[in-house]
Amino acid sequence: MRRRFFIFCWVAGVIYLTNLEAIPIEIRENKEGGFQLLVEGKPFLVKGVIYHPIPPGKDFTYNFWQDLESIREDAKLIKQAGFNTVRFYEPCLDLEQTRKVIGVFYEEGIYTIMGHWLGFWNYPSPFYGDKDFRNKVKEDVLRMVEALKEEEGLLCWILGNENNYSFSGKVNGWTSPEVEKLESPRERIDKKAEIYYSFVNEIAKAIKEIDKDHPVGLGNGELITLDTASQKAKAVDFLALIFYRGKRFGNIFNSLKHIFNKPVLISETGCDAYDAYRKREDQDIQAKFLLSQWIDIYRNSTFFKKRGNCLGGVIFEWSDEWWKHNPSDRSLWGYHDTLGGWSNGAYYFDIKAPRNLNMNEEWFGIVAWEKSEEGFKKRPRKAYYILREFFQNPANFLDND
Repeated sequence: MRRRFFIFCWVAGVIYLTNLEAIPIEIRENKEGGFQLLVEGKPFLVKGVIYHPIPPGKDFTYNFWQDLESIREDAKLIKQAGFNTVRFYEPCLDLEQTRKVIGVFYEEGIYTIMGHWLGFWNYPSPFYGDKDFRNKVKEDVLRMVEALKEEEGLLCWILGNENNYSFSGKVNGWTSPEVEKLESPRERIDKKAEIYYSFVNEIAKAIKEIDKDHPVGLGNGELITLDTASQKAKAVDFLALIFYRGKRFGNIFNSLKHIFNKPVLISETGCDAYDAYRKREDQDIQAKFLLSQWIDIYRNSTFFKKRGNCLGGVIFEWSDEWWKHNPSDRSLWGYHDTLGGWSNGAYYFDIKAPRNLNMNEEWFGIVAWEKSEEGFKKRPRKAYYILREFFQNPANFLDND
């Protein structure tokens, strides 16, 4: 349960026990136009990592939520590295078990960002223009909020993740009669954006009716269609954005002030630890990229400059997931695949890989799985230690940047 403070009051010779609610987690804008997240009234920079600890031999259906002993061990390691937050894309179906996991992390002083996919990975595709689909998703989100809103370790909510990629039809495409009436591809994308972001806005408003203590964020891939979101999703408190732009984030922090002036959380970013060109693990390059990304995050926060609009960042991800390159082939889930899945020139060190497929989905963990006589155990990579040093004293790295 969320903390409640009790004080004794002496009135007319009678002692009263007064119940004071905990201070809400909130975002404030300063006089210079910067944004800061406040936890228990104190400035809080999100130093987060995405937590989805699927062990070798398992896929995304594996219920890691039940293994509290392993989660407790991870929580200690995460805390030792200097992280103060973990992010989940969605809760466990068993919300009571989800509460327990949030509690385990909070015992170590680690807050939880809880997300919801908003049906993005539903089969068949998500139909955001369909009333029944929308009602079902909204009901599921509000059930989650009702069950978890009182947890002390809860930091905020994120609605969606990269759902805007569905507007072009390239990922989980969907349509509606309203969209189909339009002729040009551009008009169709714009209409889908209006439909989707209006839906997010509706959910955000509903969440605030039942939970006034936690900010609500809009999950989005890059800056794509945020101009529409700025008009249709004004109820959200912050933007939770995914970026894979290599070592730095470019001009996005300044751009957002003109596109959608809300505080931004870099909710997913990272670098894989495999060199697809030289065909070998490369912990040095992963550490170098992640450190550079974090320096950029810090420089654009109010911890560095008053006009900062970045609330912090979340690294993808805690541990490698060996099932991701070929989810349909069970025989490969226990094999650490080294084949690249997609191409990104911002990760220049191995862009010369065959067909330029240099992004290795199974190698993004800052913790690797290592086989031993007892089974698989976790091995922190160099990135784990370099980020620990950065979190302990960022000024040392900013001076040398």
